[in-house]
Amino acid sequence: LPTEDVTVKIIHSGVGGITESDVMLASASKGMIIGFNVRPDSRAQEAISREKVIAKTYRIIYEIIDDLQNYIKGLKAPQIKEVIIGRGEVKATFNVPKVGTVAGVYVREGKIQRNAKVRLIRDGVVIYDGKIASLKRFKEDVTEVLTNFECGVGLENFGDIKPGDILEVYTVQQI
Repeated sequence: LPTEDVTVKIIHSGVGGITESDVMLASASKGMIIGFNVRPDSRAQEAISREKVIAKTYRIIYEIIDDLQNYIKGLKAPQIKEVIIGRGEVKATFNVPKVGTVAGVYVREGKIQRNAKVRLIRDGVVIYDGKIASLKRFKEDVTEVLTNFECGVGLENFGDIKPGDILEVYTVQQI
């Protein structure tokens, strides 16, 4: 990232999900967090909000470089913000003929909405990021399922779902 006025200094790098200590380090150094194929855990998410730290996650490596270049140039395209709508835990999986794998999900926080985006997280690593193909409650198609309820979720073109996986449902808003 060659520029005359600004140098990028990496003060910490590591593997695994983004943690609260990563956020505190970024806050103390007035830095930002850049994650590749990882997500902040719930405590880190709270710390990001509390400390007002910029935290961005990416799935495509060149997008990191493009975004940093735009950030440095001050020509940043309209900012987008992810808003987490809900989280659910996969309790069981079912192989349904003609449909594929359906996850039996318990909604832990917020709600699961059919028209929102979803990412599947396993051990702090994003395994899938895409759309919900089907959302059912007692074999009935529904548009959303609220906290403390169970539902069946099918992901678009993805079947590698395992018990213990976390579904994080979100929308993208332009700031």
